[in-house]
Amino acid sequence: MIATKPQPQEIANTEIRDADLIDELERHRHTIGFTAMQNEMRRRQYERNAEANYLATLTKAQRKRFVASQLLDAEGANPDNLRHIHSVLAICSLPYRKQPIETREFERRQGRMSLVVEAGKLLSPTGERIAQPLPYGSRARLLLLHLCSEAIRQKSPTIHIEDSLTAFIRSIGFTVTGGKNGTLTSFKQQINALAACRMSIGVWNGTRAKTINAQPFSEINVWLPANPEQRMLWPSTITFSQDFYNTLTQHALPVNMHAVKHFANSPRKLDLLFWIGYRLNAARKTLHISWKSLQEQFGGNFTRNRDFREYFAKDIAHLREVFPNLPLTLDELGLEIKPANSEVLAIPKRSKK
Repeated sequence: MIATKPQPQEIANTEIRDADLIDELERHRHTIGFTAMQNEMRRRQYERNAEANYLATLTKAQRKRFVASQLLDAEGANPDNLRHIHSVLAICSLPYRKQPIETREFERRQGRMSLVVEAGKLLSPTGERIAQPLPYGSRARLLLLHLCSEAIRQKSPTIHIEDSLTAFIRSIGFTVTGGKNGTLTSFKQQINALAACRMSIGVWNGTRAKTINAQPFSEINVWLPANPEQRMLWPSTITFSQDFYNTLTQHALPVNMHAVKHFANSPRKLDLLFWIGYRLNAARKTLHISWKSLQEQFGGNFTRNRDFREYFAKDIAHLREVFPNLPLTLDELGLEIKPANSEVLAIPKRSKK
């Protein structure tokens, strides 16, 4: 990050220190273009020094966002980095925090649409029906992203998840650990909660209302670990309900995995990433989302409007650090979203058929 254009003398006075630059220069030592190569190596060293100096001024979180932005910029809208989530889950989301086991229902509203999630029970191999909590947090969102992506990749509503889940956990930056407080346990808890829950989507317009039952999974096969200290229901295969799978294949929203990895610990930022992707995908004209609507969707943990606005503005700023070309503007009325190409989120343009 060079704030101003360097003067030639500044580059000429730069000492080449990085081993790879020194090695490359040595390979050209006895060639006609040695002087030009020396100048080039000094220029690269100068830029690296300038970037290192800039990074030194940032907090750890800011450095991570800068690195993510650089990576996304370098790789561009690479199809290999895409994963998918159901569009419905990008509009209305799950709880951010753990709910008491006694809480068996959760509703999230956005405009004239709502998502109701009902907690359920799973049958254990001993025949006991075990109550599962409501799915919540970043783990549940990451799992839904993974499962939806695997269904699209495998072209089947039934997916095998044991090995792929471990690889996925590693791919998003988590260390795979066992035990009561390990990452595997926390992901297993969320996948069981998701497998047991039911979802209902409601849409209304003032004169008519429609309810769509969207139970994500129709079948789940589990095994019980032999170690009694790890008696955790754990699915080896999951089958999406046919209705959910059919709509997924038609309404799968692409997401760049590098961005998901960066925001993996923040359920609200993941929701924002998915939601903005959905809005940009559907936008044909400038959209204006009021603060009231924004708080209905993203402000579940806030009691004061002022606090929500402050944190929401920070979240938007963090997203823009990673995606600097996002066409978003916050003002006193709410959020303005201008139409833009999907590449502002490092997602390839749709091919015209």
